[in-house]
Amino acid sequence: MKKYIKLNKLSVVIPVFNEDKTLKEIVGRIYSADILNLKLEVIIVDDFSTDSSWEQAREIHKKHENVKIFRHSQNEGKGASLKTAFSKCSGEIVLIQDADLEYDPSDYPKLLKPILDGKADVVYGSRFRSHNPTRVLYFWHRIANGMLTLCSNMFTNLNLTDMETGFKVFRKDKLAQIKLCETRFGIEPEITAKIARIPQIRIYEVGISYAGRTYEEGKKIGLKDAFRAIYVIFKYGIFFR
Repeated sequence: MKKYIKLNKLSVVIPVFNEDKTLKEIVGRIYSADILNLKLEVIIVDDFSTDSSWEQAREIHKKHENVKIFRHSQNEGKGASLKTAFSKCSGEIVLIQDADLEYDPSDYPKLLKPILDGKADVVYGSRFRSHNPTRVLYFWHRIANGMLTLCSNMFTNLNLTDMETGFKVFRKDKLAQIKLCETRFGIEPEITAKIARIPQIRIYEVGISYAGRTYEEGKKIGLKDAFRAIYVIFKYGIFFR
């Protein structure tokens, strides 16, 4: 660690909705990951799951004293879960980790290093800037991701390759400078639009592995979310700055 001597703790936030098939495994992978000598805090927010996700979260909490768990009284969306989690973080670095197995905690060192080296304030894990194994799935999803990233870049003047990535890492002091409003998947472009306007913000991308899911395996994002993302890009890019 070359700079920022106060970066001692990592908060991994996990938004959960009906992920009882993978929740325990992803938490296990987090505890096995190399977090570069940082202290670890895990925050699980259950978005009123209808399966056994909440019961599993309670079991995980009993097993690990540094796991905090919260549950919404109704289903509100990924964005709402992230906002709840962000408000409970005590770490100087905040990392978003989806509860499924699409994003692998073994990539944590690559995501954390630019921040710990004092080069970055924000790091995005790109599925499209990587030589690591990536599962081959839906053609039109890839096209949609590319178009949404391009549209976002036009308003933010960034050159990201993967704005919609589920792997985003922030210095908490930078994340605290933005107020988030979106409650569902629209939070991804909203975060990017608002982070990009922080003066002298330093954003990095690193290549990550990606094991995407099919809809039969539990993938939730769909066409309506793509249209919402376009709306959010224009909303926060033009009208609500």
